[in-house]
Amino acid sequence: MEERLRIALAQINPTVGDLKGNVEKIINFTMQAKELKADIITFPELAICGYPPEDLLLKKQFVKDDLEALNSLIEKISDILVIVGFVDRDREGNLYNAAALIHEGKLKGISHKIELPNYGVFDEKRYFKGGDKPFVFALGRIVLGVNICEDIWVKGGVTKYQADRGAGLIMNISASPYHSGKVALREKMLKQRAEETNAYICYNNLVGGQDELVFDGGSIILDPKGKRIVTGKQFEEDLVVADLPIIVKNKLKTRVRREYCIKSDKLKEAKKPDLPKRYCKKLDRINEIYNALVLGTRDYVRKSGFKKVVIGLSGGIDSSLTAVIASDAIGCENVIGISMPSRYSSQETRSDSKTLAGNLGIRFIVVPMDSIFNVYLMLLEKEFLGFERDVTEENIQARIRGNILMAFSNKFGWLVLTTGNKSETSVGYCTLYGDMAGGFAVIKDVPKTLVYELARFRNEREKRKLIPQTILDREPSAELKQEQKDVDSLPPYSVLDPILKGYVEEDKSLEQIVARKFNSEIVKNIIHMVDRNEYKRRQAPPGIKITPKAFGKDRRLPITNRYREF
Repeated sequence: MEERLRIALAQINPTVGDLKGNVEKIINFTMQAKELKADIITFPELAICGYPPEDLLLKKQFVKDDLEALNSLIEKISDILVIVGFVDRDREGNLYNAAALIHEGKLKGISHKIELPNYGVFDEKRYFKGGDKPFVFALGRIVLGVNICEDIWVKGGVTKYQADRGAGLIMNISASPYHSGKVALREKMLKQRAEETNAYICYNNLVGGQDELVFDGGSIILDPKGKRIVTGKQFEEDLVVADLPIIVKNKLKTRVRREYCIKSDKLKEAKKPDLPKRYCKKLDRINEIYNALVLGTRDYVRKSGFKKVVIGLSGGIDSSLTAVIASDAIGCENVIGISMPSRYSSQETRSDSKTLAGNLGIRFIVVPMDSIFNVYLMLLEKEFLGFERDVTEENIQARIRGNILMAFSNKFGWLVLTTGNKSETSVGYCTLYGDMAGGFAVIKDVPKTLVYELARFRNEREKRKLIPQTILDREPSAELKQEQKDVDSLPPYSVLDPILKGYVEEDKSLEQIVARKFNSEIVKNIIHMVDRNEYKRRQAPPGIKITPKAFGKDRRLPITNRYREF
């Protein structure tokens, strides 16, 4: 026998801690699903409080408010089954990452997350206790399983248990953060779960930016053979709806507890409105990364309460890409570029900064810094007498620029976006309290070679040279001394970036990296630079994660550390 279920997946963009706003969003999407006569609507993991709430979970009042928000939601639900993520608490005070099943103004069941991830950016064992039994329930004659994020990633685990007990449909609510390559990895896993269980898989993923993390949405429904039925938009809120023909087995393999049996005569309704046709084009790698950077920037700025951002425009590729991303994220009218030329700034870079600002339509301010630099040199002349000029004077200039940007930030309430990339941050080719000074690091996890790739991509999409070609062609330079080039201090980025990927992202040894046909002395030098600059990275502003391993939550090394591999 067969019954049809209309399933809705609401991939929403909640804000951590905005319990009232998140509940209002949940109700709004529920109303949309009801208009389409959906039988079930799911919301992402911890949708009520936002994900990840981190140490807010250690505040008893926060958990209490989360539960009260759930109760306020329950009172408003009718004519549809709602599955939504929240924080549950037992009598002993243990917390659970949980999914609530709400139907006709009642809490009909709770599913606790069993597999708690504790690697990379995840730290769930710090806060939650794992559930002890996979959750299965019946809606009419249809048996379903509900699980949460990591539960579905484990082969032969929670999902298999639920299918073995009669579930022909598995509902997973997730908050799976993005990195390049994650989408393909996720879909491959879900296809395996569908084939393993011979069940429909409804995977609802969070969307939005939260500090360093970006959640890409891309919710998906697969049939029992692993074939894609429908997908959600990437990097946007979306309501994904599909009709599923569920085979009802005459004899269930297990009894479903009476309190988890939900009667629903509405499943027998013959007529439902036709669903609108939808087509979500799958983004390629560079499109995905760019969209992640835009969404991450937009949400950090807006959710933190800022309206405008300010960027130091040097005429270089990094500040140019940052300005373009910011303009796409919050609108050109909300982006201010400040050029701070010195005696070492070429006429070409000064001109390119102005051209870029004009192309973007952002406000452009010029604040020459040489007079301030001269005062520093004069004040320090006596103490520095007899010493050659070196990186000290270079860093003074970077710190003057940082001070100027922060002055504008303080005066007008603008958020300073820093412009350092992952290559520079890795090896410490950046100035603490200088170019690292700011509130958010847009391209912090973007290697230099990828910076160029993204810049070219954005120009191609615009079908004009939004970023001037001279910026793309010019050899990288910090312009802090005469005729300075990045290659004076570093290997070419085409060499540096693969070495950094091996050491930072893949945890490869010196021997393993050298085996990839890199010069041993160059690799040794780069490893030393990475290791001794941990203290700088620890003081850097947060930035968007787009690689499998970013600095910060992904990679936590002690600053005081004498271990050396060689």
